[in-house]
This record gives sequence, C-alpha cells and structure tokens, in this order.
Amino acid sequence: MNRENIESKYKWDLTPIFSSEDDFNNLYKDVESKIEKFKSHEKIMGNNAESFYNAINDYYKISRDLDKLQVYTDLLSDIDTSNNNNQALKLKVINLLDKWNKATFFITPTILKKDYKEIENFYEEKPKLKEYETIIKREFRYKEHILSDIEEKLLSSMTKMFNKNYETYELLKDSDITFGNITDENNKEVELTCSNYSIYIESNNRRVRKEAFATLYSTYKQFINTFASTLSGNINENVTIAKIKKFPSTLNWCLYADELDETIYNNLINTVSDNMNTLYKYYALKKDLLNLEELHLYDIYTPIVKNFDKKYPYEEAKEIVLKALSVLGDDYIEVLKNGLDNNWVDVYPTKAKRTGGYSGGCYDTAPYILLNYFDKYNDMSTLAHEAGHSMHSYYTRSNNSYQYGNYSIFVAEVASTVNEILLSKYLLKTSNSKEEKLFILDNLMSLFKATIYRQTMFAEFEQKIYFDAENDIPLTADYLSSVYYELNKKYFGDDVVIDDDIKYEWARIPHFYYNFYVYKYATGLSAACHIANDILSGKEHAVDNYKEFLKCGSKKSPIESLKLAGVDLSKKEVVESAISMFNDTIDEFINLHNN
Repeated sequence: MNRENIESKYKWDLTPIFSSEDDFNNLYKDVESKIEKFKSHEKIMGNNAESFYNAINDYYKISRDLDKLQVYTDLLSDIDTSNNNNQALKLKVINLLDKWNKATFFITPTILKKDYKEIENFYEEKPKLKEYETIIKREFRYKEHILSDIEEKLLSSMTKMFNKNYETYELLKDSDITFGNITDENNKEVELTCSNYSIYIESNNRRVRKEAFATLYSTYKQFINTFASTLSGNINENVTIAKIKKFPSTLNWCLYADELDETIYNNLINTVSDNMNTLYKYYALKKDLLNLEELHLYDIYTPIVKNFDKKYPYEEAKEIVLKALSVLGDDYIEVLKNGLDNNWVDVYPTKAKRTGGYSGGCYDTAPYILLNYFDKYNDMSTLAHEAGHSMHSYYTRSNNSYQYGNYSIFVAEVASTVNEILLSKYLLKTSNSKEEKLFILDNLMSLFKATIYRQTMFAEFEQKIYFDAENDIPLTADYLSSVYYELNKKYFGDDVVIDDDIKYEWARIPHFYYNFYVYKYATGLSAACHIANDILSGKEHAVDNYKEFLKCGSKKSPIESLKLAGVDLSKKEVVESAISMFNDTIDEFINLHNN
C-alpha cells in the first residue's frame, strides 16, 4: 500500500516530537553546542559537590535531548527506509552520539576515584545530588573494574572498532550469500533466502521443508570456516575486554550491568535440563499428529493445526486485546485505549516500511508501536505483545524522573509476554470454535518450545564455547559444529532424528553475537507465566504487585524489581511454573483434539 492512501488514525503522528525538520535541526544544533561545552566538566568535576552535581546533571539533560533526536530519526527512517533524507538525519544523530560517547568518557572514572565517604559529604553539601544516589552507588560497583584515565579514553575511542565481526557476519549472511533454488508446493522453482526460509520450513509439504532444510544448511556448510572466524573473533574480543576489566569471566561481565550473578543463568539451564521430558512429550505429540514414522528436524516447525485462516481485522483485534487485558484494571485499559486510538501505532505495511514490529519511543515521547498488520492471529498477538512493552514504558516513565525512567533489557520481555498469555487464555475461555482453540494451543506450545527450551539450548551453547575460549581452546568450525550437534541430541531426545546438517545451524543465529542475551527470553517467559498465573487465579494483590513492577523503572535492580511482582528467578519454581504451563497446554490440546 502507498502510505498516503492509509487513514491518518492508522499512522504515527510524530509532530508532538518535532513539528518540523527545522525544530529538529534547532535541537540538534543546541545539543551539538552543549556537547562541546560539556567537555569543560572533565577538569573540574571532582573538585567539589557543586561541580560534581553539575557534571552529572548536565549529562542527563543532554542525554535526554539525544534520546529525543535519536528516537525521532529512527521512527522517521522506519516508516520509509528508502528516503535518503531520513537516512541522512539518522546518520547525523549517530555521529552526534559518537561525539557524546567520546566527550563523556571521564564521568565514571571521576566518580570512581572518590572514596564513597567523600560522596556522602557531597550529599550533605549539595542535597540535590541525592537524586542520583542509586546511579552513583551502581557506578561504585565497578570500582575494581575501572582502568586508568588513558586506558578508559583509549577504550572509548575504539568503540567504532567493536562489533565489526558482527557487521561482517550480517553482510555475509544477508547480502553476499545466495542459497540457491528449491521447488515449492506448486512445483514452481523459487529462490531460497534467509527471509523466506521460515515459510518453507513450516510447509505442510514434507518434500518442500526437507529440501529447504538441506539447501539452506548445505550453503552454510560451504562458508562455515568464515562464520567460525567471525563468531570466534567476536567471542575472543569479549573475552579480552572482560579480562582487561578484571572480571572473573565473560559471562560475569555480561551479567554485571544487570546486577546478576551466574546463579540465575545456571538455575535456568539446570532446571530446564531436569525437565526435558515435557519437551519430549511435545515432540511425541507432534510425531503422532503429523503421522510420521520418523520425526526429523525439518518436521518440527510445521504447524499441527492446519488451514486455520480466521481473519482478525485491526479494529476487531484492538477490542479483543483490550478485553483480554481488562484483568489488569481500568487504569491500564484507559491509558492503552487512549494510546491505540491516538496514533501510538503505525499499523499497516507500506512501501519501504521496516518489517516486523516493535515498541519504541523515549522519556519525552509516546511509547510508539510499529506493526505490519495482515489481519492474522499472530498480528493480533503481536499487538498485545508490543502493547505490553509500551505500557511498561508508560508506567515506568510516568512514575520516575528521567534518570530512572527506563528498565533493564533483562526484564523487557516480561510485560509483553504477560499480555500474550492473557490474550491466549482469554480466547481459549471465550471462543466457541474448536479449530480456533486448537490453533491457539498449538501456538502456545510452539512459544514454550521455542522460548523456554530452544533459547536455553542457545544459552548452554554460549556458556560452553565462552568457557572453552577462556581456556584457550580454538573455536574452529569443526569444534563449534560438534558442540552444537551434541546439544541438539540432548534437547530433542531419542525420538527425533538429529539430521547431520543441523550441526551448522549455529552459523545462522545472530543472537550469538549479542553476548549472553538469549537466556533473557527464557527467564522473561518464566517470569511472565508466574505473574499471569497469579493474576488469572485471583491471587490477592497480584495485579497491584504487577503494576508496582511496571512502575519501578531502574530504581531497583532487575531481580529486585521482579520480586515486587512475586517473582524470584534464583528459585527453580519460577522456571518450573512455565514448564508446568507448557505441560498443561499439551494436555489441554490432546483432550480437546480427541473429543
């Protein structure tokens, strides 16, 4: 569709951020000037309470304006990726952010040169400094990991050099490699790509999905040494930085910012490993319903509920989502409805619009939602999911000053997944269609399989290869493929045929360049299941406690903020609650299917 043909109520209104490009340029120039002036804080920040406060306060004032500039150009770029002017504005802001990073390198080292007793004296001399007390305390956690001024400045200047392995990987995977052709369900020859692989691996035609699987991984195999080079380069870069920063391990370094230790990570892997039977039960069901003598890895993505094509037009989906989330209270629904009715959401796909969906915005904007809505169930579920993110952002920003008006990536998927679960449970309760219920149950089972088990398998793979890299074991292509293959055997069990080509799958997973990120999907779903169970069972104060979590922002650590909602991720019971919901979903599917 052409963007101009879509009603304005289904498109973002970005004028509340900047009414014109001139307004954007005025703030840009103002921030550029302030960054230059900010450099003067370097020599005087540590002199007294006044200069100490002024440096920190100016830092957050400028950061706030930079957020606004960056969000605006990101949103503008995403609605038309072909617009060169929008891309130019985005690059301008990226360059400005680079200048900002270089101009602020001294903040943390200056704070950490102090004895905390001196900081406490500063609080007495300058009471407004207490506004930043939690942030300053968090900085002091890094005291033993800080380098000299020269070393910190050098690391800061090397920012652009980092992640080059990931950039090379993405270019190789998405631009330089061609995967060849396959024959689709209509016996038509089509080119296989990274994007359309997900379509063909879910095909109801077994020949098609088997051919897609073999074609994709035979291509990765041809370039597997190059992929091993980029991944091992990325890992060794992180291992080196962690050592330079005096962390006991790379995992410890990556968890440190979220105030976590390795017990959370290990608890997830150990609890999932102790509960593999539920996953094996799911694959046994899939094998039975697909009527296969052998269940291969190219069979596991095809839906077991076929030809469900019910449409959920956007306006109808909006009402369903609002009804499903009504258990969260009138205040939640009032804010969300107002946002959905007033241009929070860019709904429909248009020419050159970014694909997928997300929730964005910043402290001084609406929590905008990008969709590419096609009237499918998954589109409605995505609306609920992104609305969860946006409402989390709304509550956080509305109840905290700027410096605490954000939340950790560690908890980012909790609110969104709570909404997905509430939507599914609402439809299972209210639908009169057996086909619809089976479809929803199938989707839920796939969610648990993909998030609790698959992401934990990825997390275990990362843990293993980082540990070995730290012990100077070369991360060759053969080594990486062997480790990955053995983990597949563990996670699929004896009743699934582990096709040899799966050993190369690690090469197509970009998350392995995100440095111990994937486990957060599994812990997030586990926390969400625990919260949703409490809400739906009518547990006393469950909704109020959940909202306290949504309002918390970064005033508390991620683990402590989750405890407000009754979730303690150091305990295996939280992960087990998600696995139990998975098991119950399998049983519900079997009972409904057989009756």
